[in-house]
Amino acid sequence: MRPFRYARVDDVPGAVALLARTPGGAFLGGGTNLVDLMKLDVVTPDLLVDVRRLTSDRVEELPGGGIRIGAATPNSDLAADPLVRRRYPVLSQALLSGASGQLRNLATAGGNLLQRTRCVYFQNVTTPCNKRQPGTGCSAIDGHHRELAILGTSPECVATHPSDFAVALTALGAVVHTEGPDGGRSIPMGDLHRLPGNEPQRDTILQHGELITAIEVPPLPFATCSHYRKVRDRASYAFALVSVAAAIDVVDGVVRDVRIALGGVAHKPWRATRAEEFLRGGPVEEDRFRAAAEAELAEARPLPDNAFKVPLARNTLARTLLDLARPPA
Repeated sequence: MRPFRYARVDDVPGAVALLARTPGGAFLGGGTNLVDLMKLDVVTPDLLVDVRRLTSDRVEELPGGGIRIGAATPNSDLAADPLVRRRYPVLSQALLSGASGQLRNLATAGGNLLQRTRCVYFQNVTTPCNKRQPGTGCSAIDGHHRELAILGTSPECVATHPSDFAVALTALGAVVHTEGPDGGRSIPMGDLHRLPGNEPQRDTILQHGELITAIEVPPLPFATCSHYRKVRDRASYAFALVSVAAAIDVVDGVVRDVRIALGGVAHKPWRATRAEEFLRGGPVEEDRFRAAAEAELAEARPLPDNAFKVPLARNTLARTLLDLARPPA
């Protein structure tokens, strides 16, 4: 690991101002991803600005039924929070499906959303990678890409976004609050992360020096009927091959409303709006759930070694919706 400076400031404006005038600096929350990447020489910040104590580490109930999650809330506390478990089980399940207990104790809600891809070429500084060093090429396209993206890819990059929590927040229509050099803003989760295009080095729309301060999850009564299903190579501590976050509202055998997002298939959490539109107003039928998944995956462009993700995503989505719509007696 290369030498770096460390700074702790008193408040959010101070942290934002300090980083804004330090182009090579980075915010430090739990550090569970950033420090790993520093050890690998993938990222080499010359200054770390500690923000762990600057934002709330609690979950607050909002008027109207939503919740506000402080950016410094540890993942383990968030997963165990009674309000989260009761109103948004999909969030708790997504958090508990990621990392180890020790990592969840240290990782923060804000940092969870800013994890970098686990593409092996991104993490190996001896190989070309447009995401790590723009213009060098993508080693994954003709190399090892079994775990990588099938939707929204570009000739520049086929990496996937790794956060389970972000997939669940995307399904629920959460909003991320930030403070940056140009002031504060509220960003819908679906807009926070970006597809690679010709700038795969940019994971999000955040500006340098812009800090996530909180996440708001809107009231969604039928989110009590929600679930996160993660398919991975091993039961513990593995990133998703495919994951599904879903919530469904069924009345008299008809889907009144539904929210779906997919993980492990794209450069960002993938909101399945085509599948949602297909399902609203229709009956609860397995064939219909499979057809909705097919509609969502129609634009999938898999590579030779990850073509299995298309049927895997279709089956995982249909199974998750069926389990929610027809729970065991």
